[in-house]
Amino acid sequence: MPTPAEQFTTALISYAPKFGIDLSHEQAALLQRYYALVMHWNPRLHLVAPCSPEEFATRHVLESLLLTKHLPQDATVIDVGPGAGLPIIPCLLVRADLRAVLIESSQKKAVFLREALRLISHPQRAQLKLGRFEEMAAPAADFVTCRALDRFGDLLPAMLGWPQPGTTFLLYVGPELKELIENRLSGVKAELIPLSERRYLICGRNLNK
Repeated sequence: MPTPAEQFTTALISYAPKFGIDLSHEQAALLQRYYALVMHWNPRLHLVAPCSPEEFATRHVLESLLLTKHLPQDATVIDVGPGAGLPIIPCLLVRADLRAVLIESSQKKAVFLREALRLISHPQRAQLKLGRFEEMAAPAADFVTCRALDRFGDLLPAMLGWPQPGTTFLLYVGPELKELIENRLSGVKAELIPLSERRYLICGRNLNK
């Protein structure tokens, strides 16, 4: 009987082509270590909702890796509210050129994130900031991403106006937020997420920038 970690890796490799993702054995092994770490901490911190190894591979890791298709060499990314490290930690694990700033308001989840960031090569590539994004100046970055937009509610307009000029948003949304964001950003492109009928990855810039 395969272990959950083995089931995760099998699903990861099997479904990666549907997401346009090409993974080496070394990258898959790193992502398996990340999966095991999340599962170890999840009972205490509730980082993600309970799910099968296959669902974690597709819904969480491969969806996160969709970002890499939009990120040029040496890009810097701000991840707002990463929680379990999604989407940015899987991206950092497979792309050694990327740099990131993770902004997390939960002290408990920040403890996990510090542990998870030890998995990446050259940990100095990632900086963790504890606090709320709206209470700090936006760091310089090429991109801002977020998978937890529903958590921010009325703060969404503030987030869309928060980054420095020239920053591109890469946001995971459902149909309701998709329409709202399309009306507030310019040059918007919406990509339907593989294996989903109602979830999108939105790419666009602030209209006022």
